[in-house]
Amino acid sequence: MEDQSIFENLSPLDHRYYLANKELFDSLRRYLSESASVDYCLVAEIALLRAHVRFQLDGDPRLLEQIDSLRRRVSVAEVYEEERKTQHNIRALVRVIQRYVPDEIRPYVHLGATSVDILDTAFAMRIRDAVRKVVLPLLIELEELLIVRAEGECATPQVGRTHGQHAIPITFGFALSEYVSRLGKTIVEIERRSADLRGKLSGAVGAYNATSMLVDDPTELEREYLEALGLKPSEVATQMVEPEYLLRLLTEINTAFGVIANLSDDLRHLQRSEIDEVREYFSSTQVGSSTMPQKRNPWNCEHVKSLWKAFVPRIVTFFMDQISEHQRDLTNSASSRFIAEYLAGFVAAAERMRRIVDGLSVNRDRMLALLREGGGNVLAEPAYVLLALAGEPDAHEKLRRVTLDAEKTGSSFGEALAARKDLWNTIDAELAKRVGFDAERFFSAPENYSGLAQ
Repeated sequence: MEDQSIFENLSPLDHRYYLANKELFDSLRRYLSESASVDYCLVAEIALLRAHVRFQLDGDPRLLEQIDSLRRRVSVAEVYEEERKTQHNIRALVRVIQRYVPDEIRPYVHLGATSVDILDTAFAMRIRDAVRKVVLPLLIELEELLIVRAEGECATPQVGRTHGQHAIPITFGFALSEYVSRLGKTIVEIERRSADLRGKLSGAVGAYNATSMLVDDPTELEREYLEALGLKPSEVATQMVEPEYLLRLLTEINTAFGVIANLSDDLRHLQRSEIDEVREYFSSTQVGSSTMPQKRNPWNCEHVKSLWKAFVPRIVTFFMDQISEHQRDLTNSASSRFIAEYLAGFVAAAERMRRIVDGLSVNRDRMLALLREGGGNVLAEPAYVLLALAGEPDAHEKLRRVTLDAEKTGSSFGEALAARKDLWNTIDAELAKRVGFDAERFFSAPENYSGLAQ
């Protein structure tokens, strides 16, 4: 193969995102590249051949040693060269393997298997290993960073927001803890589902026709073959492994993608000029705009959201691959190859979010200032609750009118409330009884009304 600049590649994953995620993508390549595809199929064929030697040839150690040497002797290039002749990937692999084994076991290479017994089993191993060795460690690192930031900001006052409007006080750590919880749940599910991917050795329609001619119990042969590969058998396969095992894993990864995109959106909005509560790391040489020197755009958060837009719709294709005609057709043969791209796009987004969280600066003074700048309206809720607890049945309506008075006169909510001596005195007495604050202190420091956020 002739050398080619990565900038001549068609997919941005193979140039722009590769350069930004070289170590991660190189790790994924061990499991998801075309070379890995051949290697994992070879591993599956080796496991099958070893099982045949144990079942048919009394587990001859000399033969098992010959089989184990295949990993060193069979090359991807040789398999691809053979495929040019056969126009069939697994038969090409079988022919190459037969060149390197003794005559007495040559007939047993691939015996009793159909191509998809090898392909689906190898693919399950590849996805399992990519997820457990690359995706999960990255997500756990992001989760741990979020935990550290949430704990570090657990007491940092911030105004809560619903519908884009100021609501009631929270803390920034509380806001981050939502993502700790949501991402953490997906990590647990991804771990569980990646450990439950399945393989098969049940033949061309899944009914063990061929292996029933080889052994008395073909399901035992299947179990031994798959156990050597760290897999369990699919319960009732056709020519293909039941697609739901993989589909459920990909769906859960898609859920994690949505959590990460949601976090990127929240952090992006908190960087708006009129909010300015957090900032992405911005190096001393970094440029935010080609024409406006003052710009510090939240481009990393925007990038995560953009990757989400590009890759999340692919879940539709994964669902479409769930359907196959009768025991098998080839309508997933091209589409399933792009699962590798999907996982690469996901880790690119997750790694970008990891860097964002790690380098995020928090403007605590600005958070407190915005909380207090709202004229105290964020404390209309506790005023209503206290007034209702004091026995006022129209507490909500009376406090709503106070907020309108404050808006009309340009005064703070506390000032407008103090002008209503009857309401003020009632709330003052209830505050003293329930929280030990007087009304003046309470309404001048909205950060004290944060429930269990911290």
